[in-house]
Amino acid sequence: MFVIATAGHVDHGKSTLLRALTGMEPDRWEQERRRGLTIDLGFAWTALPSGRRVAFVDVPGHERFLPNTLAGLGPASVVCFVVAADEGWQAQSDDHRDAIAALGISRGLVVLTRIDRATDQRVAEVSEQVRTELAQTGLRDAPIVAVSAANGTGMDTLRTVLDDLLAELPAPSSTGRVRLWVDRSFTITGAGTVVTGTLTAGTLAAGDHLQLLDRGQSRAVVIRGLQSCGEQHSALRPTVRVAVNLRGVPAGEVRRGDALVSSGEWLATTVADVRHSAGCPLAEAPERLVVHLGTAAVPARLRRLGADHARLTLEYPLPLVFSDRLILRDPGAHRVLGGVVVLDADPPALRRRGDAARRADELAAADPTDQPRRVLAEVARRGAVSQRQLQLLGYHHRPAPSEVTVIQGWWVHAATYQAWRDRLQSAVSELRERDPLSAGLSRGAAADLLALPDPALLDELVRDAGLEQRDGLIRLPDGRTDLGPAEGAIAELESRLTTAPFHAPEADDLAALHLGVRELAAAERVGRLLRLTENLVLLPTAPALAMRELASLEQPFTATEAKQALNTTRRVAIPLLEYLDARGWTRRIDTVHREVVR
Repeated sequence: MFVIATAGHVDHGKSTLLRALTGMEPDRWEQERRRGLTIDLGFAWTALPSGRRVAFVDVPGHERFLPNTLAGLGPASVVCFVVAADEGWQAQSDDHRDAIAALGISRGLVVLTRIDRATDQRVAEVSEQVRTELAQTGLRDAPIVAVSAANGTGMDTLRTVLDDLLAELPAPSSTGRVRLWVDRSFTITGAGTVVTGTLTAGTLAAGDHLQLLDRGQSRAVVIRGLQSCGEQHSALRPTVRVAVNLRGVPAGEVRRGDALVSSGEWLATTVADVRHSAGCPLAEAPERLVVHLGTAAVPARLRRLGADHARLTLEYPLPLVFSDRLILRDPGAHRVLGGVVVLDADPPALRRRGDAARRADELAAADPTDQPRRVLAEVARRGAVSQRQLQLLGYHHRPAPSEVTVIQGWWVHAATYQAWRDRLQSAVSELRERDPLSAGLSRGAAADLLALPDPALLDELVRDAGLEQRDGLIRLPDGRTDLGPAEGAIAELESRLTTAPFHAPEADDLAALHLGVRELAAAERVGRLLRLTENLVLLPTAPALAMRELASLEQPFTATEAKQALNTTRRVAIPLLEYLDARGWTRRIDTVHREVVR
């Protein structure tokens, strides 16, 4: 199916045209049919000669119902612009043209209606007038078809032109994220809440879990059933008009402007940086205005950053992404001001003097059509950003630019990565120079020092910086064994133990050498000593020397026999034997005897 929105001045025959084209009544309200005036959105559908099915969203043409008009045009990618041949271009034609320009719609056609009331010369004049008025929009080269819905003139040609137009449309993505803008909500007895909208991307299926975004509130909902143009479906792909039967929300709590979105795949934001794309310059826009996106209309405040750039602060969050096109409307004047395109849906705070001007310069360098460059700029600005965050913001560039390092799901800019690595190397080296007894820089301190967004980035940084980790500490792998102020005392202790390897120093000996727990731990880390207990130290070679002596004993042996063989005390022998047991070099047979494991 294809979905087309109508546009055009009030009473130019949009609804009449759809009745003749589809055989359906697009005006849903009795009041509309009685007055002959479209007030709200209408819907109709038909099959074209090729078999293509097309649905129409009929919009009001009167200025009083401009918000409804914009809700109909918001999700549209194809437009049927209607101008009455007898009246020509009119006031509301301007607003509809400006809305189309703001939305960047480039697919569509123009229908000149009521040619039965106009001469051939008048039809030609209005055609030229339409070309002139649409010259600055995406419909500048749109086909123009002249018809009379009253007598059927030109209707077959219109169907053929529609067929040709739709045949050229690119296929929308059925695997993308769902963002269905709600244009109606109602209750069906026995079914419950039903919402309708135009599905432009992604796929909907019965049983799907979605999020309903309602003016800043998010709730989980489940699809109970689907319909399109009165027919039941188990799944629907874009582009299609869809009615979604929901479980999890009362109909009275869903309204036009809400959005059904893929769960966890959209960022709802209240702040966005934008660039002027159509209509009046931003310098002429009021500070308070209404922003239209999809079917949503949100009061907002505009802060100008430069001639072509501004920051919009919305009254409540919308699911915005990079390159979204927004319509700006002046609520007081009931007119379309123009359009802007979203450059950043998660912009940085502006706190210091001059931040606004600097931000305008950054935005001026952004090209909404150049995804790779924009992604690189976003990563450079943030230093590091998760791939998930990039996806939420609407960036889908693959592979990563050469200036980006990808680590554990994070995209890190090369300059940031180099700065992190250099700073980590410096911090570890400075700690070693400042405190030779230090065991190293803790992972927590390193992550805080670098302000890492995720501690998982640290492992890669440590490797690339040529450092090593052990027991949660980061240190230099240079093999240095000097211990600064404690070096002399450790060297003397090594000399003593070399002469008598199992005569461990007493507490008084260690105190005399000014060797406390910290100094002994540092000596152990660099492989100078072996600590059997906190204050019981031997040389690292002591276990091997002990095994040589114990292996010469008659097996099994007792602790007393081991003590005598090693020429040491029980204070040393018992912890040493337990050390050997723990490593599987010796084995306890009973409460008294051990043996060497062969």
